[in-house]
Amino acid sequence: MERITLNVPAISCGHCVMAVTKALDKLEGVDDVDVNLGKKAVTVSFDSSKVSVAKIGETLAEEGYPVAR
Repeated sequence: MERITLNVPAISCGHCVMAVTKALDKLEGVDDVDVNLGKKAVTVSFDSSKVSVAKIGETLAEEGYPVAR
């Protein structure tokens, strides 16, 4: 299991937290999602043999929450 923290500046409210969590929970291989609203960060625990960091970032962008580089 791997863990990554992504900077997602578009997260601004409780609805954002729910939308991000719901979208990432649907991905096969994602084990846990923790959204820190104050830090505008998303920490994801995932199985890298089932889902890539790129796919996680793509999913966030599709939901309207692009990852800051």
